[in-house]
Amino acid sequence: MGTSAVPGFSNAEGGLPGHSRRPPGRRNTVDPVKALMHRHRELCERAVDPLEIAAGLEAHGLTDRTATRFRHRDVFSLAEEMYARRTREVEPVPQPAPTERSGARAGWAVLALLPGLLCAATVTGLRFTEGQAHLAVAATGTLAVALGLRAALRRGPLGTAHRMTNGTRAWTCWLIAYALFGDGLLSAALSGGPDDPWPPATAPVLALALSCAPAAWCAHLFMARARRGLAASRGLKEFAVSVRPLLLGVFALFLCALGALLALCGAVLDEPPAYAGAGALGALLLLARLLTARGFTHAPAVVLGAAGAAEATATATVFAGRLPGCSFLDTPVETVAYAWGPGAVPALVCGAGALVLLIHATRTLTRASAHAAPDGTP
Repeated sequence: MGTSAVPGFSNAEGGLPGHSRRPPGRRNTVDPVKALMHRHRELCERAVDPLEIAAGLEAHGLTDRTATRFRHRDVFSLAEEMYARRTREVEPVPQPAPTERSGARAGWAVLALLPGLLCAATVTGLRFTEGQAHLAVAATGTLAVALGLRAALRRGPLGTAHRMTNGTRAWTCWLIAYALFGDGLLSAALSGGPDDPWPPATAPVLALALSCAPAAWCAHLFMARARRGLAASRGLKEFAVSVRPLLLGVFALFLCALGALLALCGAVLDEPPAYAGAGALGALLLLARLLTARGFTHAPAVVLGAAGAAEATATATVFAGRLPGCSFLDTPVETVAYAWGPGAVPALVCGAGALVLLIHATRTLTRASAHAAPDGTP
């Protein structure tokens, strides 16, 4: 076999293909796997199992079809040989001692409860205060919930080492703020106001805060089962086919949990549960976090920004429609709101964004490379 036919192998020892300076008797001794290991030496040295090598190779664009050039039926078989050679030829890199699984799990499980508990305490305080005390409770509670949410998203299955942009954080805060005040503002604007302060929709926001816990457990379930599927799979396509229904099932499980929380919070606070709007927002935020936690940060940033901009534009067009000669601007929003209610606007916007991210997730989170390294969750 000529060296030019082997991917990852450079023809440094010879000239042009067919003009190698090496003796003819050595031409058949070329080892394509050894050349590939040299190219991906760092990956082989830090890998703790063959699965990590397989995922790393896939991330570099090597497919099952490409693996046949290295005399293997698939990437997993090739990775097993590379790992076996690495243990014989390369001194293993010392690995840090694993942390206690039960302690780590208890840590992020408790942190996942923080946003919901702090939000529930804030809503309770707002129900029993007025005037200056009411404002103080609102400000303190908002800060506490924000800090609790930050702590919950720094560890566990929803944690990520990838930095989010300030724009992504700002649009996420806007989407949550719209869930709290947006429907009331839109209703008041369509009726000619707002003339008086409108009550915030605390039930949907409380349900979203409480849903951090089921979101963390759903993410943990998905990542743990996907890792097991990676160990049992014998090909990249086989792994993708097995993980796709798992992703959809976990997504549906979270929506059921969020629906139950919306019903509970609506009944306790005697408010509309806003199933469509809050449910779509919860789905959007979950998918965005799942993708971000596995390193796919671009699509969530774009979709969250587009959803936030769409909600802001929808509200702005209602006020712009009051200008002389601009009444046509609020026609689309007015038509949707009068037909299905003000909550239809965030439901359509966030629902469309969640659908886009779901399609994107079925293509990215089903790759072996998305589950290459241990995520730190037990």
